[in-house]
Amino acid sequence: MDFAFDARTEELRAKLLAFMDEYVYPAETVAHEQRAELASPWDTPAVVEELKAEARQQGLWNLFLPDTEYGAGLTNLQYAPLAEITGRSPQLAPTATNCAAPDTGNMEVLAQFGDEQQKKQWLQPLLAGEIRSAFAMTEPEVASSDATNITTRIEREGDEYVITGRKWYISGAMNPDCGIFIVMGKTDPDGADIRRQQSMVLVPRDTPGVEIRRAMQVYGYEDHSHGGHAEVVFDQVRVPVSNLIGEEGGGFAIAQARLGPGRIHHCMRLIGMAERAIELMCRRAVSRTAFGKPLAQQGVVQNWIADARVAVEQLRLLVLKTAWMMDTVGNRGAHTEIQAIKIATPRTVVDILDKAVQLHGAGGVSQDFPLAELWASARTLMLADGPDEVHQRSLARREIKQYL
Repeated sequence: MDFAFDARTEELRAKLLAFMDEYVYPAETVAHEQRAELASPWDTPAVVEELKAEARQQGLWNLFLPDTEYGAGLTNLQYAPLAEITGRSPQLAPTATNCAAPDTGNMEVLAQFGDEQQKKQWLQPLLAGEIRSAFAMTEPEVASSDATNITTRIEREGDEYVITGRKWYISGAMNPDCGIFIVMGKTDPDGADIRRQQSMVLVPRDTPGVEIRRAMQVYGYEDHSHGGHAEVVFDQVRVPVSNLIGEEGGGFAIAQARLGPGRIHHCMRLIGMAERAIELMCRRAVSRTAFGKPLAQQGVVQNWIADARVAVEQLRLLVLKTAWMMDTVGNRGAHTEIQAIKIATPRTVVDILDKAVQLHGAGGVSQDFPLAELWASARTLMLADGPDEVHQRSLARREIKQYL
């Protein structure tokens, strides 16, 4: 395993670091101020569109897609350090480079499983950053960590599918630029194979019967930058049969294919969030005095910073190993490693951010620093894409199986 950055990665890292310093970090305050002046908090601040235009001009666009027909053609190992950099400003940088969830996963689904018409109608505008999208799987009535539990019905009537169900925490759905939903529901609820009961269909946001009921908060935040997390009701929503992605009964497999890259992308960005936290901790420690000496000279603060550095270096190596394995043996071959980083990264970064908040005192929980919002985002990732306990159970079973 060789994790040294190749020439292309180094070139893109240099460009992206400069882009962050010159454009993204200064835009954080601007975006906050502009959002306060918008007619709707879900509208996109003008500075975000300016960032997108600049990123595209610099070739910092669609970096996540390994398919050269649609994206930058980078391997997971090449993309990892780039996603880490954008993770330092998760509210702006991923969107600015068109590498933000849930659009990334939806573009991957369309690129891999969509037909030519679906790609033309929905993938191309997403690749161009002209629209946003949402992935509707999670439901409030069932334990959605087990995707076979979903109850939304997708029933065929002639040349149409009729969709009925209630979803929540549907990321991006509050954004008025969200033009399309990928909806997962059951086309064969009584099928013998519980992993062949589900299908995925494309539902345009303006389809009659689609109701965006409310925005769901995350630890008190509404996450405007990512288009919110909405409760959505599908009431007898009708779409053409041609809106089916792949085949009937293929929804569970498509979901698994979608979640693998999504999990590692989240972990890559989490490392960037941790690095931002360490930087803020160090700046705070050398600029504040308590009990007669700088915080940087307090033993407990030194321990926090040292432990954070050790933890980040460990996590980065594990994420890079996982990326390398995904590139060399595929997502299935890297299943154990994907689960390992999904378990380890969010909980470790939450702890680092928690210490950073503590070091900043009252400022740490305020809007004057990004720490509280970063903490809420990282803590959510202990649930998103499967809660820790599901991955722990699966990983343990795989380990134990070797000894049975």
